[in-house]
Amino acid sequence: MTIENIKRIAVIGAGTMGQGIAQVCALAGYTVMLYDIQPELIRTAISTIRKTLESHVERGKITEQHKNEVIGRIEAAGDFRTLQIDLAIEAVIEKLDVKQKIFSELEKINGQDCILISNTSSISITLIASVLKYPGRFAGLHFFNPAPAMKLVEIVRGAATDESTINFLKDFSSKISKAAVLVKDSPGFIVNRVARHFYTESLRILEDNVSDFQTVDQLMRATGFKMGPFELMDLIGMDVNYAVTSSMFNSFHQDPKFRPSRIQQQKIEAGFLGRKSGKGFYIYQTKE
Repeated sequence: MTIENIKRIAVIGAGTMGQGIAQVCALAGYTVMLYDIQPELIRTAISTIRKTLESHVERGKITEQHKNEVIGRIEAAGDFRTLQIDLAIEAVIEKLDVKQKIFSELEKINGQDCILISNTSSISITLIASVLKYPGRFAGLHFFNPAPAMKLVEIVRGAATDESTINFLKDFSSKISKAAVLVKDSPGFIVNRVARHFYTESLRILEDNVSDFQTVDQLMRATGFKMGPFELMDLIGMDVNYAVTSSMFNSFHQDPKFRPSRIQQQKIEAGFLGRKSGKGFYIYQTKE
């Protein structure tokens, strides 16, 4: 498969990352099939993309015609069996069995040339690919939130990933205007492995009553960070952030430095997931 052969892309998962990836691909000129097991999430995602692009029009970043063309390239896929495409990008919950099932099913309904990609931020690419008949065409392409704004992507090579798949992803990253770094398959890859302590140590400060979360955020912004750790956890989603920490904790054999926080777990149990629920560490104004 070469970059010139890619005509249709499937994005599986219409959450924050999925809708961002769909927008990026559509802006690059690709037809995108957006799928989720919850149809209402697909409708919400396309509506959010439309509003985002409308704001770009208002700021003169794109034209009205370009906006309409981009929206026209995104299709709501209601049936998984219709995902017969050239490239599939999975952006669902961080659960190994869920991801393996998705790719096993995609492999059944697509040809051997179809490239299969996971946006996982912490699960082993090699392990996901272990259930596939053709693991050489599978790799990781890890976007960062918000996907349309963040320029970096990590290309993750699994033990069985073909060199041709890696070369394709280098070209694809360039096509969608992303700067790519190539990393080996390791828990958290580069960015999440380094950044995990930005969250876990901040949460330990809170657990130990060293300071309140507002002060920690204020101090981190004062040192040059655009957002403090608690603001960033709210933006990413408490559940997503906690899932990545838990995955890395287990992947590193319960190394204490990756221990998930009880405070974060309690937030999730209470439904305080951050911006998307209207409340996390901070309270947000939600639209009716």
